[in-house]
Amino acid sequence: MKNYAIKEHHLYNKTFAKGQRAVGRLVAVYVLKDYAARRLRDANPQKQYLNRVGLSVGKKIGGAVQRNRAKRLLREGYRAVKAAGVKTGFLVVLAAREEIKGKKAQDVQHEMLKLFRRLDLIHTETV
Repeated sequence: MKNYAIKEHHLYNKTFAKGQRAVGRLVAVYVLKDYAARRLRDANPQKQYLNRVGLSVGKKIGGAVQRNRAKRLLREGYRAVKAAGVKTGFLVVLAAREEIKGKKAQDVQHEMLKLFRRLDLIHTETV
């Protein structure tokens, strides 16, 4: 299933301010219940709840090449979390931390799985 992006800046701010967070060495995960989830589910052809995902990569990560690599690592990590059975109907913001530079995708995936479990967003029957 396709990832749906958070497009509005105010949703990033709301998720940062009011959402739950779990912070690791490589990634910080912010999660907030999406109040537009029902409307998006009705508009979705499969009639399923969706997570809207936003990526945040600051200038401390490096130049354009390093930031694009960090975004790719975040997308791959979220794909692994989604395959593990993530709960839906949330706004999820994935923020890269400075330590992500030079790390492998497996390291990021492992940490993201740990953070999503800490936030209780992984279905227990799939773990």
